[in-house]
Amino acid sequence: MRAFAPHTHETRGISPEREAIYSLRGVGMRYGESTVLRDVTLDLHAREAIAIVGPNGAGKSTLLQILAGLLPDHLGSCRLNEVEVKRWPRRDFARAVGFIPQNVQMEFPFTVEEVVAMGRHAHATGIFESAEDWTAVEDAMHQADCFAFRHRDFRSLSGGERQRAILASALAQRPCILLLDEPTTWLDLRHQVEIHRVLNRLRDEGLLVVMVTHDLNLAAGFSDRVLVLEEGRLAADGKPESIFTGDLIKRIFHVEATIHREAGERPWMLYGR
Repeated sequence: MRAFAPHTHETRGISPEREAIYSLRGVGMRYGESTVLRDVTLDLHAREAIAIVGPNGAGKSTLLQILAGLLPDHLGSCRLNEVEVKRWPRRDFARAVGFIPQNVQMEFPFTVEEVVAMGRHAHATGIFESAEDWTAVEDAMHQADCFAFRHRDFRSLSGGERQRAILASALAQRPCILLLDEPTTWLDLRHQVEIHRVLNRLRDEGLLVVMVTHDLNLAAGFSDRVLVLEEGRLAADGKPESIFTGDLIKRIFHVEATIHREAGERPWMLYGR
């Protein structure tokens, strides 16, 4: 798979690496009488691959949507580059932040290539795509391994093929931040591993990558940092090797787990042992 050209934070107005890109202070979310997220305080940085894990209903997708600017009525403060997310100009925000939701539906007969080209919308300066746009689209399709079926109707794709096309659309955006909600759902094992390798390569190029996942072994194998949510609260935050313990998995997920560690290697888990 091809690598993208290096990303530069300065051109997107994003803080240099190691300064906090996102700063969350007391972030929460309520739907009517139900509180789904409460008092989340943390900082997120460039060159981090972060996995958000937790049981169903723990607030994972809600937290990701707040980072994506989709829930402006949240409680507390969520600042991107020292500016409240809700106050960012939408076009500038769309250039900086790529968001991949869990489910994407298309009702019209767009080809895969056309869907991926939609990721360039925030960069458009005219009616027609530029040569730079099409270079970004082609690179993105190679990255997500969907170039071979670029002329197919998006609606005809399998779940895994759709997932790769949507990922390509976000990559074509060439953002500084990627937010992904269960990006490997529907993918076969080979593409799960390849997509995570792409995300890690983008992290190495300077991106902040934040991913919601239910797969603890993928989180342990490919992330630098793990955020564990439990009933809307941040229950743990740290490196996979320190976060994933049998006690934590039993307490949070109510499953017995055996944690395996080799010297200098990342942990991996067997359940029900």
